[in-house]
Amino acid sequence: MCDLVARTGRLQQRYEGGSRLVAGCIPFRYINSNEDGHSETGKVVQVLMISSSSGPGLLFPKGGWENDETVREAAVREAVEEAGVRGILMDFLGDYEFKSKTHQDEFSPEGLCKAAMYALYVKEELKTWPEQDTRTRTWLTIEEAVESCRHAWMKEALVQGFCKWHKEKIGKGDVVIADED
Repeated sequence: MCDLVARTGRLQQRYEGGSRLVAGCIPFRYINSNEDGHSETGKVVQVLMISSSSGPGLLFPKGGWENDETVREAAVREAVEEAGVRGILMDFLGDYEFKSKTHQDEFSPEGLCKAAMYALYVKEELKTWPEQDTRTRTWLTIEEAVESCRHAWMKEALVQGFCKWHKEKIGKGDVVIADED
């Protein structure tokens, strides 16, 4: 049984210009490439995706940004609720607009959404989490994630947001996360 409880309802939901405001993240970690069947050694980036509760394909954790939290707090909360992971919320990757087929309401009759996405370095995978009964989590390489991604806007967040951010960090010589070994 999970002690954490997922938030539900729309009473605290934020809207801006007819769009529902959403916060989410692309959870990531590093594994040694030789653990993944490669002969060369080094670090490989993996991202964590979750199953959708409403159909096929994989997603990154995201959900409504509420009035009583910052956008960064909302992104962290969604990672715990939907994916059961905690870690270090890093840089903002961008805002991504999309149309929700399932979440039209009086404040956003068209179902327009604007998602603020962040990179989240995963330090802990929880054994139990609020949505564990309706979602599975899967670690994928970037290439696998691009192929598995359910929504075009999430694929864009991965390729144009996360991959570009990660490459710039590495290119500058910034260590994204120092090894803790």
